[in-house]
Amino acid sequence: MSNQSSKAFIALGSNLENPVFQIQHAFEEIKQIPGTCLLCHSSLYKTAPMGRLDQPDFINAVALIKTQLAPHDLLEALLMIEHNHGRMRKSLNEPRTLDLDILLYGELQYQDEVLTIPHPRMAQRAFVLKPLMEIAPHCQIPGYGPIAPLLELCQGQQLERIKV
Repeated sequence: MSNQSSKAFIALGSNLENPVFQIQHAFEEIKQIPGTCLLCHSSLYKTAPMGRLDQPDFINAVALIKTQLAPHDLLEALLMIEHNHGRMRKSLNEPRTLDLDILLYGELQYQDEVLTIPHPRMAQRAFVLKPLMEIAPHCQIPGYGPIAPLLELCQGQQLERIKV
């Protein structure tokens, strides 16, 4: 942990075992990560699956945090939360109890074998861009620019804000 804090955006998704509960509970668990403060989160959005279509719809959201953790330490904490929710990683685009991804970490652009920031597919996903725009309308994605024009390119993707 460093003395400096960075703002980071986290994507949350679930389509198994009461997805609304999984996301709401994950918000509470993110608050418990040492050196991390949950600043705000988006509404919840119901979205159709991408890639593998033979699975239930997803509930998605985005959270804004302030953290003293380095990116890899934050990723480790998020993976532990996923594990505590029974997340199994067998194949790509599979149904899941909880998925937590670091979307942005300050202005950082970084890539290694386990972590890419900004998240490599976030600019093509309405289920990320719409909740991100809700809580940070003027957000810029390093290497991509403002989110509003990116969201317009995702118009064909089904997305429904839900009331909880």
